[in-house]
Parts: sequence; C-alpha cells; structure tokens
Amino acid sequence: MADRVQAAKSHLISSTRKDLMFADLDQLLLVFTAYIIGAASPGPSNMRIMGVAMDQGRKAALIIAAGVISGSFFWGTMAATGVSAILAQYAEALVILKIFGGLYLLYLAFKAGSSALTSDDKLSLQLEARQIVTGFGLYRRGLLMHLMNPKAVLGWIATMTLGLGPDATTATVVIILAGCAVLSVTIFGGYALLFSTAPMIRIYRRARRWIAGTLAGVYGAGGMKLLLSRS
Repeated sequence: MADRVQAAKSHLISSTRKDLMFADLDQLLLVFTAYIIGAASPGPSNMRIMGVAMDQGRKAALIIAAGVISGSFFWGTMAATGVSAILAQYAEALVILKIFGGLYLLYLAFKAGSSALTSDDKLSLQLEARQIVTGFGLYRRGLLMHLMNPKAVLGWIATMTLGLGPDATTATVVIILAGCAVLSVTIFGGYALLFSTAPMIRIYRRARRWIAGTLAGVYGAGGMKLLLSRS
C-alpha cells in the first residue's frame, strides 16, 4: 500500500513539473513574441539606424545600433530589478523623460527636414565642409535616443510583467534577459546590415529627399506625441 502511495506521489510531482515546464515555455514564447513586435516595429531608433546605414554605411550603422542595444540592455536590467517599475509610478520622472525625449525627436525632425529641403549638389558641398559624426559620437546618439524613450521603459515593464509571475525564479529572469538581448542584437543589428547593402544604398541615393522627409515626419510626430501626452 505504501509503495502505491509513494508511486502516486512521484507521478503527481512528475506531472506537475511537466505542466510547469510547458507553462514556462508558453510564457517565454509570449514574452519573446511581444518583444520582437515592439523592437522590430518601425520607430525612431530603427529609423535612425536605417538613415545612418544608407547615408554613412554599415560600420556607422552598427555603431549607432550598438548604442541602441546598450540602451535596451540598460532598461531591461532596470525592469528586471524593479527599478523602472518604481520609476513608472512617479509621474514627474516620466514627464521629464518625455519632455527630453520629445525635444530630442523634434531636433532630429528638424535635421531630417533640412536634409529633405536641401538639393543633392548643395548637400554634397555641406558634407565636404562638415565633419560627419563617427565612432563614439554615433554610439552616444543611439544610446541617448533609447535612454530618453519612455516607450522603451514601459515596453520593458510590460515584457517583464508578462514573463514574471509570483513564482518566477532568478533563472526565469536571466533567461528572459538573455533571450531579449539576443533578439535585440539580431533586430537592431539586422536593420544596420540590411539597410547598408548596395541595393538599399542605391535606393537611398535616388530617393534621399523623400526618405529624409519621411524621417522628419516620423520624428516630428513622435516628438509631438511625447510632448503633448498626459500619461
């Protein structure tokens, strides 16, 4: 009789572990899907990487993408430790973040709009006269863009909320962060590689002013949305 009871307990424990394992896999799939949708959707960071890739080439695009990825890692770590969740509870902090982020996007909109209104010949002369930002300057721009993006904060909070339940372990946190880190490198690095290819560069050269105008519209709309939003 005791053997039967013990066997039943063992079977129950084994079944419970399997159920938990599949539940964790389903939860992780949901988390990674949500992250992919959020990170891969066209936004200021992705559009900036695209613009640099087509304008300055692959190396410059990868550098600015590295800045965006670093910003994503930062907010992911903050979300995992609960710091950004606390930040989100203080409206003043998010308002300040939105103001700086909105102003920065409007600055980018102005730069892109100026480029769209500049003829190719005049732009060539301007490029010869100015020093193009490279190296750490590009990395810093990508980093600041992502650090000042309130959606990055809230997006990571949502991601962690999806993935971390009351019974979540440290291992689950590590798996989510590691998985999203790999996805971040793949997505943002992929934008840099794709849009720095020869066909994309040729397209950019032919449609530079239209692309710059589109970027100006995206940056401007995003900046105004941040500045005018109340929540």
